[in-house]
Amino acid sequence: MPVEQPLSDKPLSNGSLPHSARIWNYWLGGKDCYEIDREVGDQIASANPAILDIALAQRAFLVRAVEYLVGEAGVRQFLDVGTGLPTANNTHEVAQRMLPEARIVYVDHDPIVLAHAEALLTSTSEGTTHYIDADLRDPEAILEQAAASLDFSRPIALLLLGITAHVTDDIVYDLVGRLTAALPSGSYLVLCDDTEVLDPRQMRAMIEQWNEASDNPRVNRSPAELARFFDGLELLEPGLVSVSRWRPDPSAEQLPAEVDDFGGVARKP
Repeated sequence: MPVEQPLSDKPLSNGSLPHSARIWNYWLGGKDCYEIDREVGDQIASANPAILDIALAQRAFLVRAVEYLVGEAGVRQFLDVGTGLPTANNTHEVAQRMLPEARIVYVDHDPIVLAHAEALLTSTSEGTTHYIDADLRDPEAILEQAAASLDFSRPIALLLLGITAHVTDDIVYDLVGRLTAALPSGSYLVLCDDTEVLDPRQMRAMIEQWNEASDNPRVNRSPAELARFFDGLELLEPGLVSVSRWRPDPSAEQLPAEVDDFGGVARKP
């Protein structure tokens, strides 16, 4: 089977080592990955097939959350931290389909993502899509750069999907708190990450394998630990749940299966 070429003509790297952003891109059906990424991705998925469902469910959660925020909550600005390599239905694509003038800022500190951002993150003529090179571990740098594109006197949706797990100690709560503290009233936090609720053994084994093969370690957190990120905010119904169960398609005959990735959407009073 021929290997598809990456969407961008910029080099990914020398391709000798697997990379977490490219592995995730592969799981989502993207083409910005090397053979080593596909091999490691397949090894992890073989040990824990649920990771493929988690990847797709997390992206579907992003789509539903952004559609709610634009269509019902009236949010016009988005700060997406830890975006990773772009694939289908990125934040700006979902938001600007509904509201062409939506403004989106993506944040990542990964040089591989940075190399692709300009080519892959486009915008409508009415709105804006910007990428800034910054790290969740430095929230002040994120806020300072984002202020060049976003109006911090108006509501902003902060998206942290699958990124807090990469900060493996409790300092992560302070980091997220500093970001949400800078947002005006009426802003929103959208956050999710992996858990060990449904299959603890497989999820722990997956993390161990990921951390051995990848250059960006992760940790699983319990729903109670994830709930701490929403302290002081108004968590919307249905609360903190498996991302597949967050406001699923009401026309579906039955609820979708749960996945070991929990999240929610909360409003800042």
